[in-house]
Amino acid sequence: MRSFVKSWIPQCLQILRSPCRLFYGCNRLLTSQIISYYDSVNQCEKELPEYFNFASDVLDKWSQLEKDGRRPANPAFWWVNDEGEEVKWSFEELGFLSRKTANILSEACGLQRGDRIIAVLPRVPEWWLLNVACMRTGIVFIPGTSQLTAKDILYRLQASKAKCIVTSDTLAPAVESVMSECQFLKTKLIVAKGSRDGWLNLKELFAVTSADHKCVKTRSQDPMLIYFTSGSTGSPKMVVQSHGSYGIGFATSGRYWMNLTPSDIMWNTSDTGWVKAAWSSVFAPWINGSCVFVHSLPEFKPAVIAEVSITFLLMKKLRKLFYLLFFPSYKFMSLKHCLSGGEALNPEVMEQWKIQTGLDIYEGYGQTETVTICANMKGMKIKPGSLGKAVPPYDVQIIDDHGTVVPVGKEGNIAIRVQPERPFCMFSEYLDNPEKTAECMSGNFYVTGDRGIMDEEGYVWFVGRSDDIINSSGYRIGPFEVESALIQHPAVMESAVVSSPDPVRGEVVKAFIVLAPAFVSHDPEKLTQDLQQHVKKVTAPYKYPRKVEFVQALPKTATGKIQRKVLRNKEDCMEEQATGD
Repeated sequence: MRSFVKSWIPQCLQILRSPCRLFYGCNRLLTSQIISYYDSVNQCEKELPEYFNFASDVLDKWSQLEKDGRRPANPAFWWVNDEGEEVKWSFEELGFLSRKTANILSEACGLQRGDRIIAVLPRVPEWWLLNVACMRTGIVFIPGTSQLTAKDILYRLQASKAKCIVTSDTLAPAVESVMSECQFLKTKLIVAKGSRDGWLNLKELFAVTSADHKCVKTRSQDPMLIYFTSGSTGSPKMVVQSHGSYGIGFATSGRYWMNLTPSDIMWNTSDTGWVKAAWSSVFAPWINGSCVFVHSLPEFKPAVIAEVSITFLLMKKLRKLFYLLFFPSYKFMSLKHCLSGGEALNPEVMEQWKIQTGLDIYEGYGQTETVTICANMKGMKIKPGSLGKAVPPYDVQIIDDHGTVVPVGKEGNIAIRVQPERPFCMFSEYLDNPEKTAECMSGNFYVTGDRGIMDEEGYVWFVGRSDDIINSSGYRIGPFEVESALIQHPAVMESAVVSSPDPVRGEVVKAFIVLAPAFVSHDPEKLTQDLQQHVKKVTAPYKYPRKVEFVQALPKTATGKIQRKVLRNKEDCMEEQATGD
């Protein structure tokens, strides 16, 4: 398949120290008033509009520019699968189909403005139509990954009080198994070729539904999205994002980090249940007038990604794609720009990637609760391992546990200033959980829960999650720096570093390691010693893993994040058994 596709990994332009000043040096051949206006809101040059709706104020405006011949001819949406099927929509066609979908939600499903709908779907075109249709109707959209179990779905339906759920025929039985416990659920909508008893069929309703629909008028602060996000304790929290926060908040990072223009086609490989799908498969590309490219990819296939002729690649799982570098047949001849997000990238991976492709990786950092917090912008000097600098309108600082900014070079909590003025592109609240909403604030700052360091030039360096930090004999050790050292050893395919109880040091570093195939048969004791010596040489000796355990796989979330908490709990249980507690 030949295409010029941009996908999701970090990219941008030079960002100045002040969080609300303009970027310079980025010339655009096609820069519409849409991009410039919303970028200026992020740059603090214009006020946040009182009313805003992404469907009517962005998508429909691009549709008009398309009709007027003022936008390149590339589609707004392009979807393919392994069976050779293909869907291409212009912005006009996207508008037509999303209005039909909006009428389906309002009429057949009986949903009203402010109601909530959960969508648990794979990468199918209908997910994008439902997303836009919810904007048009004022219905709150709640995405979920297709890897959710019946128990997960039950919790989300009960917690969100959603009145409708949309899913595939694969997950319909899981929904049916918990329906009796979901008192608020009124309607079930299925995306499938055939009908199913008790379910409305989206494809069938398309044939009989009008496309005549008027978009509701929404305020910028009205709720638009809810994402469930896991914390270190308790059940997943519901993060509420408004029409303005996500609808406008990606204008600057999309323009300068992702470097998107109306001529570009962007490929983001994220699952639709993960917030990066909203970031990079909806808001950032479409506010910049770019085309969203989607491959159905039911499972992660680096070879498929490598074979597509892409100019822009953004992935969370770049570490996995990295292993393709050892296969010389993959040359990435059309690749022009690379971004990385979701987890800090090892400098070793960045170095090897550049040797193979000749390209830098522009890393970025953000959360479900925010838009892009820090990024290495196009044109910036890249410091391997750094998250880059603050992205407007955020004022990012490193603070101590009392909310005080720490000196340059000192480790602390990565935080965003929210007083005296809260940035508009922040989450509204953790729904129905005011305690958790209050807990993430410290003085004048929102605390991300991540630990980091800021250097004298304003670059931010990730150390680890606050609850992941290892305190061994008074030494504070971040798992990421140990994992970065381990990944440089050829025996290590993947690793996770956690604290392990120790009677003398309080805690010690323990590494769970997935071995590369060529090293599986090696003597474990000798290999452990080799790895320990390797870490001592690569980083500070006190950080080396005093305990090593070789495993076949690491526990991960549905989005691919390593669950260190599971490994820590395992260590705590072993300690209790050993001491008889």
